[in-house]
Amino acid sequence: MIRSFVANLVTKPGASPVFNSPRDIGAHYRDVTFKCKDGVKLSGWLLDGSTDKVIIFSHYGIQSCRSGYTTQGKSRFGRYHKDINYLDMAQHLINAGYSVLMYDLRNHGNSQMGTNPWITGGTEEYKDVLAAVQFISEHKKYHNASIGLLSYCMGTNATTNAFGKGLKNNPKIKAYISVQPITNAIFLKGLGLPNFLIKSTNRFHIKRGGTDLYASCMPNVKNINVPTMVVQSKGDAWADFDWVQEYYNNIKTEKEMYWLEPTTNRLDGYDWFGHTPKRMLDFFNKYTNPCETVLD
Repeated sequence: MIRSFVANLVTKPGASPVFNSPRDIGAHYRDVTFKCKDGVKLSGWLLDGSTDKVIIFSHYGIQSCRSGYTTQGKSRFGRYHKDINYLDMAQHLINAGYSVLMYDLRNHGNSQMGTNPWITGGTEEYKDVLAAVQFISEHKKYHNASIGLLSYCMGTNATTNAFGKGLKNNPKIKAYISVQPITNAIFLKGLGLPNFLIKSTNRFHIKRGGTDLYASCMPNVKNINVPTMVVQSKGDAWADFDWVQEYYNNIKTEKEMYWLEPTTNRLDGYDWFGHTPKRMLDFFNKYTNPCETVLD
């Protein structure tokens, strides 16, 4: 059935194995687990660096996990010309004096299935962001640390929704990097699918127990209350640049827009800071000083 196939492109938990380890970069780390308020257990790594600054990394979902993205087992639709290794970014952050929490969103990697078995594009995954922030905020070693948020795609949708669900009340959060926010419907449109098919697929997916493919984190953008950098690849054929610009415009606090070029693929944006970390490090270094306060 065509509607099932289309819906599964963005909602069915895909091939997202944990394919590497912080041992590969010589990092000191521990395996960690923590629970969301709805009981879903998440799995991750806590890489030790400084005790006063922690970056919480929320990956881009669907066919990815805390490891990154591997081409192994992917369909032609999901292929990229190489693996994307998120530990490359973690290495840069550790070298700059940060600790890093990398975790699998629900329905990905080694984390449990969510209370909704379908990937929801951030509608349910915001609970994972809240749990990750709570885990660090209450950790005996890092409870006094400043927190920076590094979130990609569905991870940034989830983080944006989390700001509207109480995250903005946590004074330990100092900065946020939002990489390539999008909705499921925009993504499907970017693939060239006609509107009538997307609408029909959405009705089918909701009927089978999924969430609205048109659901957007945009209403919660106004709740972001820390300095924010929005990152978007100009070579992303699946994005709606006007929507990304609207996301940026709706941020009411200190902000900057970082357009990546030259790029040719959406996944270039996910790989960027792994090999070009300066802008990421400059931003976090500027705002994660423990003496800084959350903006009103």
